[in-house]
Amino acid sequence: MATLTVPAQVPSVAEDCEQLRKAFSGWGTNEELIISILAHRNAAQRKSIRQTYAQTYEEDLLKALDKELTNDFERLVMLWTLDPAERDAYLANEATKRWTSSNQVLVEIACARSPHDLILARQAYHARFKKSLEEDVAHHTTGDFRKLLVPLVSSYRYEGDEVNMTLAKTEAKILHENISKKAYSDEDLIRILATRSKAQINATLNHYKDEFGKDIDEDLEADPKDEFLSILRATVKCLTYPEKYFENVLRLAINKQGTDEGALTRVVVTRAEVDLKIINDAYYKRNSVPLDRAIAKDTRGDYEKMLLALIGNGDA
Repeated sequence: MATLTVPAQVPSVAEDCEQLRKAFSGWGTNEELIISILAHRNAAQRKSIRQTYAQTYEEDLLKALDKELTNDFERLVMLWTLDPAERDAYLANEATKRWTSSNQVLVEIACARSPHDLILARQAYHARFKKSLEEDVAHHTTGDFRKLLVPLVSSYRYEGDEVNMTLAKTEAKILHENISKKAYSDEDLIRILATRSKAQINATLNHYKDEFGKDIDEDLEADPKDEFLSILRATVKCLTYPEKYFENVLRLAINKQGTDEGALTRVVVTRAEVDLKIINDAYYKRNSVPLDRAIAKDTRGDYEKMLLALIGNGDA
């Protein structure tokens, strides 16, 4: 369930553009006006605003925002304003260029999106960067990480609910044998995680637990410091329980050691139109603190106001 709130009576696109232009004019920027518009428009509406703004004022709205805004608030508004596929392409490119073995953004894009959304992100990547996501992932990663991530970002999974229980039993056994041998980058293990439908993987992992007495997650925690195992666990979580995965990302982003604004921004902008309400509920269940209160405690100013609006805590 999404947390985005859109007013019952949405002003015309021309009116939204006129108000945004007004927010950029005069002495200083009217950030509250920007939030009141962009934080309460869905992806299709934001796309129309960008197109109309460019036609009316002969300027890309993103460039106007870039000139007017700064820091975490700027990144939040910019990422939110992008079309979801463009945003995923941008985040994926950023993740490949700054690749570290602890970076799980590529796994999120490959596994927590629908197969169709991943295709759209790959097409947007072609259009924006004049090369494929797969070739960039292959170029910037090495070893076992490349072995896993290239097939994950190249995948086009079946999206239906049909499940083959015989196959689930067979592949649960394959997964268990390889994990028992610590053959974490085995071709069959990667093939199963990278190609099977989410429904099929769920059936396989349910059988894994019934047959071998443990969640696969527990068996993949043999070495908590092993970053490849961490990526494998993220893959499994994003495919099976994305809300639990993103709750964990938020919990790590908002902590006593300081706030990871990059992770906080990424989760809110990519899930606000998808399942942020479910993630919000999972966060409260796990931490006994509402997500909006945790965000308000750890953030300030316009950045805080925009985040709270996107998680459904502002008037549309």
